[in-house]
Amino acid sequence: MAKTSAVEKNKRRRKTVAQQAAKRAALKAVIMNQSLSIEERFKATLKLADLPRDGSKTRIRNRCEVTGRPRAFYRKLKMSRIALRELGNLGKVPGVVKSSW
Repeated sequence: MAKTSAVEKNKRRRKTVAQQAAKRAALKAVIMNQSLSIEERFKATLKLADLPRDGSKTRIRNRCEVTGRPRAFYRKLKMSRIALRELGNLGKVPGVVKSSW
């Protein structure tokens, strides 16, 4: 099996989350419905556990679109602090001005 980068894994996870979202939401609604019997709710819990783990939204990691770095991520700009600093110094990020004191 070929090694995949973390960026590619994250893209695959985003796709899986989008595909599984409706199914997971329906099962969670059944699990949280107190009017159903405990057996039905438990069966729904088992079905939810059988779904792929990468289908969970919490498995997605915010990554820099420039470098793929997972830490120090600015959501508004979708890049890490390092890429922001480099591109900001070059004047390639709109609205960001180089400043020194």
